[in-house]
Amino acid sequence: MSRPQTKPQPATPLAHAAVTRLMIRKLMPLLVIVYVISFLDRTNIALAKHSMSVDLSLSAAAYGLGAGLFFLSYALLEIPSNLIMHRVGARMWITRIMITWGLLSIAMAFVRGETSFYVLRLLLGAAEAGLFPGVMLYLTYWFNREERARATGYFLLGVCLANIVGGPLGGALLELDGLLGWHGWQWLFVVEGLPAVLLAFVVWKVLPDGPASARWLSKEQAEGLERRLAAERESQASGGRGSHSLRSVIGDKQVWLAIFVYFCHQLTIYTTIFFLPGIIGASGHFSPFAIGVLTALPWIAAAIGAATLPRFANTSSRSRQILTGGLIVMAAGLVIAAYSTPVIGLLGVCVSAFMFFVVQSIIFTFPSSRFNGPALAGGLALVNSCGLLGGFVGPTVMGLIEQSTGNPMNGLVILAVALFIAALCSLRLRHGAEDRATPADGRPAAGKPI
Repeated sequence: MSRPQTKPQPATPLAHAAVTRLMIRKLMPLLVIVYVISFLDRTNIALAKHSMSVDLSLSAAAYGLGAGLFFLSYALLEIPSNLIMHRVGARMWITRIMITWGLLSIAMAFVRGETSFYVLRLLLGAAEAGLFPGVMLYLTYWFNREERARATGYFLLGVCLANIVGGPLGGALLELDGLLGWHGWQWLFVVEGLPAVLLAFVVWKVLPDGPASARWLSKEQAEGLERRLAAERESQASGGRGSHSLRSVIGDKQVWLAIFVYFCHQLTIYTTIFFLPGIIGASGHFSPFAIGVLTALPWIAAAIGAATLPRFANTSSRSRQILTGGLIVMAAGLVIAAYSTPVIGLLGVCVSAFMFFVVQSIIFTFPSSRFNGPALAGGLALVNSCGLLGGFVGPTVMGLIEQSTGNPMNGLVILAVALFIAALCSLRLRHGAEDRATPADGRPAAGKPI
């Protein structure tokens, strides 16, 4: 007579914490490097702005439009890209994304005027579409809601590192102007585009699609992790959330609230990225390398914030408090930058930047707690694609303001107002679990504080 099968025992908190540390150690360094390279390739035109504008006769408005067009095609294709990744797996799809965006980034070296500039920026956005929401979806395969803000914060360190490294590196590459008959900005695009193509093969070889295919997890660890995540998804579904329908995503007011908050956040991020080097350059006689070094300072502050604060967003109420406070701090920093001397203004940008990725790592925990399956993939892509339209609107409007007034600092006040409105709206954001804890009259259920 065969022995009865015993029910698997749940992992102890200490064992689960050890698995979480292992996942962070094995997954996050590669994902961070991928994001570093992607951000270098999407934003290196910020450092190339002055020399490209001179060589190609680009106006400030044309530059702003070209910078923003990347986000237009990126946003339009994010939802189909994320749905494809959900079907074919993260390893294959992220590899494809990296190869195509790397080749198109190299092709930026051969821009000849406004038209080719616009076309290549649109194609670059289309190629990279789905990377960020794809990684946000990928993290749900590994981390539960309490751990996801921390993992996302580590991932967003890639943006900080890209801007810390990218400033001095880009400045040094620009000083290669004339080498082998190429402009400095051409060297910039080629040298920073090649690593994406090369790293794609590392991703193909190393990145597992999920816990079951991770060779560094034991069978028991992988099965225990998948049971834990499945239980969380089942809990969401049993409370009336966790829908698999894309229609439910579009009809969820919380998703659109998260989109608005994220839109205002992205307005600030990309306006800072694309116009800060020009603002610093206009304040004195700096070499391209010195501008690159000064441009890196706010991103050092952003890295410190991303590495330290998201771990405290481990409950719904704390997440909301940190999110709202972070948006207010960002607004205050921009006001300081708009009305101060160049030195104090740069300090104000650093204050704002400290909260950049604290805010972003928390925003995505709200929609990701409300859906499962294709709805989760589509929902995360919808939030990111609509929010990233801020990356199109911000630089475009900033370019028009600079061209019409001659002073890009005027646009910072508008950004500060948008951030303050977003802070007020963020007070209404709720995780899926909070809906179940809140009766129809809007008051928290007894014994279930939020």
